[in-house]
Order: sequence, then C-alpha cells, then structure tokens
Amino acid sequence: MAIIGFLIFGLFVGAVARLIKPGKQNLSLLGTLLLGVVGSLIGGVVATLLGTGEFTELNIIGAIVAIVAAVLLIGVAEGVTSKK
Repeated sequence: MAIIGFLIFGLFVGAVARLIKPGKQNLSLLGTLLLGVVGSLIGGVVATLLGTGEFTELNIIGAIVAIVAAVLLIGVAEGVTSKK
C-alpha cells in the first residue's frame, strides 16, 4: 500500500512541478510520474539528512524539496530531449 501512496505523491509532485515550470513541456503522463517519483526520492533523502523525518514519512520540507527537484529534473529532461 505504501508503494501506491508513493506513486500518487510522485504524480502530484510531477504535476505541480509542471505547473510551476514555465513553457510547454513535451512529457507524457508516465514521464511526469517518473520525474515526480525521482523528485520525491530526492526530497525524502534530503529531509532525512536534515533530520526532519524518516525517508518514507511525508513532511513539508521533503515535499518542498521534492517539487524543486522535480522542476529541475523537468528542465534537464527538456534540455536532453530538445531538438537544436
């Protein structure tokens, strides 16, 4: 059950990150989910290192770091997939 919650939170983080990031992103729902989950992993690790909670625990610091990380990951994904 925890995995489903983690995936749902990852999708939420990815969606919020796409709303924050200006411009049109060429990401599918699966891409948004993956970037959100990776951002959530980063947020969980940072929150754990800061001592604000456990890795699997939902807290505000972890959520903010997860969204910021997902925004940065969207920028990286756009840079990698852009056609120049």
